[in-house]
Amino acid sequence: MIGWANLVGIWSLPGIYLPTVVIYWAVGGQQAVANPNLFDTVSRRDSLRFWQGNALNYQKVRDFAGFDVRDIARMTGAAKSSVRFDAKAPREVREHLENIANICNLVYQYFQDDVKTKLWLQTPNPMLGNVSPRDMLRFGRYAKLLRFVTQAMEEGSAEASQASAAAI
Repeated sequence: MIGWANLVGIWSLPGIYLPTVVIYWAVGGQQAVANPNLFDTVSRRDSLRFWQGNALNYQKVRDFAGFDVRDIARMTGAAKSSVRFDAKAPREVREHLENIANICNLVYQYFQDDVKTKLWLQTPNPMLGNVSPRDMLRFGRYAKLLRFVTQAMEEGSAEASQASAAAI
């Protein structure tokens, strides 16, 4: 039996238990704490200030990443005439721009510089088959790009830990 619970508290709807802060699972009576890497796919902060409260500034994300209406329509499958950058935007447009904002903020965590983050987005990358991250997003390869970014962050973190240990 596998069950999800929260060590701090459980937020639930009838018959549905949603984890909130610390997640653990039980398998055959054994408990294990979730791997922290499970949460590395989402930026810890909005360093590029794309969000205003709970609302994403879709136009700001589009401008930062350098996409035009045609690009957004192509990547989302939405009609060009229906692409807009407010709360009434089609769901596909909102979701894609939220994903792009997340990738940009994750990369910003590495560079700590918005100019370098933009440059990284537009520069063909040999690790990505000499395709720019921006083109990967344009062609709907968000999940693959996210895997590359989180993997690079994990490797960088591991290398930094090893360097710190060696210095001691």
